[in-house]
Amino acid sequence: MADRFFPNEMPDYIPESSIITSSTLETGDSLKKLLHLPYKSVCEILKNSALQLKDAVVRETWAKSGKRVQDYSLYTGALGTAFLLFKAYQVTNNKGDLALSSQIIQACDSASRGSKNVTFICGRSGVCALGAVVAKHAGDEKLLNHYVTEFKQIKLPADLPYELLYGKTGFLWSCSFLKKHIGEDTISYSTMREIVSDIMKAGKKLGKGRCPLMYEWHGKKYWGAAHGLAGILHVLMSMELTLDEQEDIKSVLRYMIRGRFPGGNYPSSEGSESDRLVHWCHGAPGLALTLAKAYEVFGDKELLQAAVDAAEVVWNRGLLKRVGICHGISGNTYVFLALYRLTGNAEYLYRAKAFASFLHDRARRLIAEGLCMEVTALIHCLKGLEEWLICSWI
Repeated sequence: MADRFFPNEMPDYIPESSIITSSTLETGDSLKKLLHLPYKSVCEILKNSALQLKDAVVRETWAKSGKRVQDYSLYTGALGTAFLLFKAYQVTNNKGDLALSSQIIQACDSASRGSKNVTFICGRSGVCALGAVVAKHAGDEKLLNHYVTEFKQIKLPADLPYELLYGKTGFLWSCSFLKKHIGEDTISYSTMREIVSDIMKAGKKLGKGRCPLMYEWHGKKYWGAAHGLAGILHVLMSMELTLDEQEDIKSVLRYMIRGRFPGGNYPSSEGSESDRLVHWCHGAPGLALTLAKAYEVFGDKELLQAAVDAAEVVWNRGLLKRVGICHGISGNTYVFLALYRLTGNAEYLYRAKAFASFLHDRARRLIAEGLCMEVTALIHCLKGLEEWLICSWI
């Protein structure tokens, strides 16, 4: 197992009140220096690094491609670069980043026409949803209406699965994104209700009593955020649910809590006995985020405690030898941010700072050493790292 992550040798907690000034840290380990800097100083360092990485990602994924789109997705393609630019704009108010984001989205719009992929992360609904939000910020009413109209014309294939990356839940995520950033009435309640009902009905059919809801992806009953229960439940909890549906979701979460490994991590799929993966996509990080969301929605302290327990697994085993969001340090760091925002506990803010400092100090070396695998994965890792740095310190 340890070959997948670095031992976490950072202090469990350094209170802000005991932080020492940078002038007293002129020598010694560079990571230790970052850990002992005040939050305000770390914020500035991370923001500057993020903006430099943003420029590098734009060069590698847009300028060097001749401004042509081969992969339009947010996950690994040009839409991910547009999303980074939009996030950078939210931090700096740089109109140039917003304009370039819009330009890339328009290219993705053309490239995604006719695509059968319909989700936020990997499909056309992500193009239209992000396009509408960027157009709104740019004050372009015509372009905003274009993207909302295009979004409403998307048809879900009859054989669409239910998971987050490629399935119906991924389309619902786009609906939620539009409602949050454009307005509650952007997508009709009936549109979303039909999909929610379908997801719940399918889950009950496969669950068959043992677990109230269950889903399959390529023959496996996954538990994680990318293809399984954690991702599906997380999105469902952003929808309007009946009382029975709420109880079903809580029952599923309790079923998963009971099914944890002795060390606190979660199986990647139903019946798996392999306690190896501590990723957003599979394992404790994705479950921690979903459990935190569940506590926010339901106020059940058992679910909060389970989120806290999962976060301990991430702290101990989450310094992965990759830096991206799906299965890297960047994605795992969101766990601590989520729990800090939920609880106000300063220890979680420190742990987010610690993982971010580890990334800032080591990420380039990890990438140079090839721990992020091939070139396409390298670009994805850079995007994941940059997005986290920009999103996390607003």
